[in-house]
Amino acid sequence: MAEFKFSCPHCEQHLKCDEAASGRQIECPACHHLIRIPPVPGKTVQYQPESGQTWRTFVPSGNVPPPSGLSLEPKPEPPKAPGK
Repeated sequence: MAEFKFSCPHCEQHLKCDEAASGRQIECPACHHLIRIPPVPGKTVQYQPESGQTWRTFVPSGNVPPPSGLSLEPKPEPPKAPGK
């Protein structure tokens, strides 16, 4: 597949990817903004932006509280049977 070159709209960092990634959201490696890979020039007829964000393409800033029902503490060990 062909490579596609574009720039981040926030910091102008030069980036390149495969044409098949057009429409996906990624994190810019330079400024860490969430950006959408633009359509490939001359091939916009079948361009369909990817909807939604996935954990594969988006990393939260770290200020996100843990999900409810999730404990970061280790589970207590069950008591051992006597004589074993």
